[in-house]
Amino acid sequence: MKIHNSLTNSKEEFVPINENEVKMYACGITVSDNAHIGHAYQALIFDVIRNYLEYIGYNVTYVRNYTDVDDKIIINARKKKENPLSYAERFIKKTNDELNALEIKSPTIQARATENIEDMISFIGKLIEKGHAYSTEDGCVYFDVSSFENYGDFSHRNIDESINGVRKEIEPGKLDERDFALWKSAGDDEIFWESPWGNGRPGWHIECSAMSMKYLGESFDIHTGGIDHIPIHHTNEIAQSEGATGKKWVNYWLHNEFLVIAKTKDGEEGGKMSKSSGNFLTLQTLVDKGYDPLDY
Repeated sequence: MKIHNSLTNSKEEFVPINENEVKMYACGITVSDNAHIGHAYQALIFDVIRNYLEYIGYNVTYVRNYTDVDDKIIINARKKKENPLSYAERFIKKTNDELNALEIKSPTIQARATENIEDMISFIGKLIEKGHAYSTEDGCVYFDVSSFENYGDFSHRNIDESINGVRKEIEPGKLDERDFALWKSAGDDEIFWESPWGNGRPGWHIECSAMSMKYLGESFDIHTGGIDHIPIHHTNEIAQSEGATGKKWVNYWLHNEFLVIAKTKDGEEGGKMSKSSGNFLTLQTLVDKGYDPLDY
């Protein structure tokens, strides 16, 4: 079987690390609001791939995560006067129900950021020990991009270009604007966890590295996600993961393209479906209209 490996941008013969066994990780949904059909599109594609691998005889361990704490979740929960953990729990349940209605199977392991905080803290500590990360006086921890020689190889861009599109985190104590947050100090009245660097919460990128290694080991076969994750999220994941272990982290990277919408509801030109642009249809729409899963 040959697959297109995004890392090398070429078709390659698929050879798993362990014979007859495939370990596979998918970047999941940040549950800051209702899931849209682009989320289901991604979940469907990698569910099909998992199913096919099982069909041809592989024993597949498939991990998909939920990001259930981040800035948007905290902001939206505050608007609803709701605890952010309860808010995230509500949308995880809702999203699972909607995916099940479309007959998209649950992963082998459904990982959640808030259930793996200690693993992330341990992971960050290892990066500091190895000289790849540093803490600041205000309780944040950043990955030192200059410490990882091959940073940016995945996106085929140099380090200066790679900062474009980052979830902006220009904060006091950063040694370089290109460095990215591993641990973020808690603001006033924000949810937090205790850590050696102070009360706070994990940065976005560290979640997938810590959780994938916890459930699949330091090296595994397949990592999946949307193509928009390549320049920043997956580039940062590789740097911190291989910085921590000193070995190759993932053998094959699979990415889906964007789901696009031709016209907006106002008749304007469409584009990439995303929450930030307001250019999306909720997953609930498919369920409410009674679409058969085979229609999707």
